[in-house]
This record gives sequence, C-alpha cells and structure tokens, in this order.
Amino acid sequence: MKSRSKVQNDKAIIFNIQRFSLQDGPGIRTTVFLKGCPLQCGWCSNPESQAFFPEVAHSTVLCAHCGECSKICPVQAISQAEKGIRIDRKLCNNCGKCVPVCYAGALKVYGGEIDLAKVFEEIEKDVAYYRNSGGGVTVSGGEPLAQSEFVLSLLKQCQKAGLHTTVDTCGYVKPEDFKKALPYTNLVFYDLKHVYGPIHKKLTGVSNRRILNNLRLVAQSGVKVIVRIPVIPEFNDSPESMIAMADFVAGLGSVKEVNLLPYHRFGVGKYEMLDRPYLLDSKLPPDRPHLDELRKLFVASGKECEIVE
Repeated sequence: MKSRSKVQNDKAIIFNIQRFSLQDGPGIRTTVFLKGCPLQCGWCSNPESQAFFPEVAHSTVLCAHCGECSKICPVQAISQAEKGIRIDRKLCNNCGKCVPVCYAGALKVYGGEIDLAKVFEEIEKDVAYYRNSGGGVTVSGGEPLAQSEFVLSLLKQCQKAGLHTTVDTCGYVKPEDFKKALPYTNLVFYDLKHVYGPIHKKLTGVSNRRILNNLRLVAQSGVKVIVRIPVIPEFNDSPESMIAMADFVAGLGSVKEVNLLPYHRFGVGKYEMLDRPYLLDSKLPPDRPHLDELRKLFVASGKECEIVE
C-alpha cells in the first residue's frame, strides 16, 4: 500500500470532505481534499495530504497504553514506548486494523478510497447553501490533479448540476490534465511559491519550471485565476523575492488577483502523529506590518492583493 495508488476515474484516495467551507472559493462550499502531492513543502500544514496512500496516525496525548494495537498488528509494526506507542513505518502497511481496537481514539487512518457517487452524495447535501451564497465545490489536496481522471469526472458532474467549481492546485501536473479540466472549472486557485528554481527546489523538492509554464497556460485559458502565495520566513518573504513574483504575475495579463497566505504552525501536531520531522520548527509567522509592505508590492504592479489569514 506504500506505492502510489492507481484509481479509476470513479474512485479516488480522499482524506477529507469538508462541508460549509468559507475560505476555499466564493460563498459556502464543499471542499474535497484528495490525497497525494508531488511537492514536499517544509511548511505544509496538511502533512497527511502528501502521501498517495492511506496512513495510520497516532496521538501520544490520547494513548491509554493498553497495548491492544500492538497485539492485533499483523506485521508487528507497533510496539509500546515511554510515551504512547511506536510505529515502525518501514513495517507498517497502513492496513488500519489497529484503529477499531483503540478505545481511547488515539489511532486513526488518514485517507481512504471513495467512489464518485459517494462524494457527490455528500456534495448534494448542501446544494441550497451553494445556491443562496454563490458557493459551490472546490477540489483541493494534496494536489487534486494528481488524480486527474477522478477530478475530471467530478468537475463534469458538478457543472452538469449547475454548481460553481474551483480547483486549488500547486501547478505541478501534466499540462494535458490541466487542459482537460479547465473547460469544467470556474476558478483556479494557483499556488506560486517562488520564481527562482534552485530556491524552489530546496524546500519543495521539485523544480518550478512546470509550475510556471502551467500558470501561463491557465492564465491564457480565460478561466479566472487567483494566484496564492504562501509567505514563508527566510524562503520567499524578502522584498526581492516578492518583487520577482510580482513581476512574473504582472506578465500574466489576465491574472488580476493575488492572495498572500501567511505562514502558520497549525499543522505541527500532525507531523508528530505521522512520525515526521517538522523542518521549520524555529520559524515564526510574519507580522502584519511586514505583510502589509509585501502586499503593497503587488498593488504597485497593478494587481489586487489580499492577505488571507
């Protein structure tokens, strides 16, 4: 189960379906979070979104030290530790058999395969809210277009039902997958992390060449695009880095809006639950005066710019 999951166009690996979402596009929305991302950003607030397979997570705070999970584990990947349990991630196959026996609720599985009908059943529960608020459906991740066949089917079904659709993407996808999805997309939230390739690769693990090229492609498509920039201390929060990004966005004539997303530490606990190191542990969120100065750089380039916290 540790290999990248291959799913049909009617199934996907999903780790959350969030109803009544207010920050993933206009109005009241349902956001479908697909699991798996080709980037490994050091500041990611959803580390459970990165792997392309379901993952067992554990909470040391909730653990009751009963030992039932280690007894039932078929591959003997769980052992008792001073604080809770220890999961040998090399042995664990993420089968999830330990979760039902954990009466304290310290164990959970992030992600699972869900079919299109079930996802759309959840979406349909809030159609009245979409209609009254100008909302709709957002596909996010992870990187949703990494499971492009499923996303395309979902977007088509949403559009057929008259629902507004948003794709929230990191941009590191095959251009042909973008081209297929764009006719069924009303809005694209496009993450832009850095325009300098070596710096981008250092903290995301991938080159930004495909990302920049795809952003040009989407900008030329006629679909509304809002560029979203995470403001990360000592990575891209200098005036020089932001000016370079402002210049790049200015060259995309059809892109009118930029969102600045300040770095935060809300996801730190999830790294511990997944036994992963948090690489930005010493970094502090940017203060408001600094964010305001960065916002002015984009306004000066002719773009609307909002700080989204």
